Amino acid sequence: MSQTERARFLAAYDENLRTDAETPSALKVTRLGPLRLVTFMEGRGFVTYQNLGDADAEGIRRLVAEAVAYFRAEPNITRVEWKSRGHDHAPGLHGALIENGFTKDHPESIMIGEAKALSTPVPLPDGVTLRQVEEETDVRAMSAMQDEVFGEPVSDEMADALLRRLSLGDGMQLWVAEAEGRIVSAGRLEPVPGTIFAGIWGGATREEWRGRGIYRALTARRAHVALELGKTLIHSDSTEFSRPILERSGLLKVSTTAPYRWVRS
Repeated sequence: MSQTERARFLAAYDENLRTDAETPSALKVTRLGPLRLVTFMEGRGFVTYQNLGDADAEGIRRLVAEAVAYFRAEPNITRVEWKSRGHDHAPGLHGALIENGFTKDHPESIMIGEAKALSTPVPLPDGVTLRQVEEETDVRAMSAMQDEVFGEPVSDEMADALLRRLSLGDGMQLWVAEAEGRIVSAGRLEPVPGTIFAGIWGGATREEWRGRGIYRALTARRAHVALELGKTLIHSDSTEFSRPILERSGLLKVSTTAPYRWVRS
């Protein structure tokens, strides 16, 4: 794919996906200059922005300090994620975040591509089926599987957040692959209102079921649904495990994103 296509995708990403579209389940959003300081359920804070303008290193250091002070003053906030992007002009950002108590997590690839490139059906192994889930029991089983795959303790936090989203009827869809009555892979589809984008998120497959095309099939089904909803571009933040799968399906890496995490001491 040409650099022109890459630039087009990245411009569309910055314009359409770094606004309210990024935080559909927010309880509160406060503006601090170019920053969006977001409060989620379960004491989670989040910092994002469309760009940092022409801020120099001193200006960025000041913004970081003010953002931390804001969340420190919110007693219910226990942890904060600052979402950075590799293509931003952000002099001194890494140092300013580290100075203010953040730690950098693993970077991921920002992937974008045409939905039609992903929507071609992929054969499933015998006995594996795909379906959309909405019932609480299914949502909690899906969330528990994802926690296990990602090496996290099984908790109610994500399931509660997903159930709240479903109650809002904002278009999010949850999809699972099942074998012998057990969820073996899962992911969600997030159509972005007012744009041509839909996001695919939360992709997870149990280790013993990997390498059989299940995740690609789940991606294809979600892309097909996105097209039915009038969404022509798909985006995702991808780990190094899922990036090659998405690239084979036609998505292009246009930049990187890395979360920095702050935890209240």
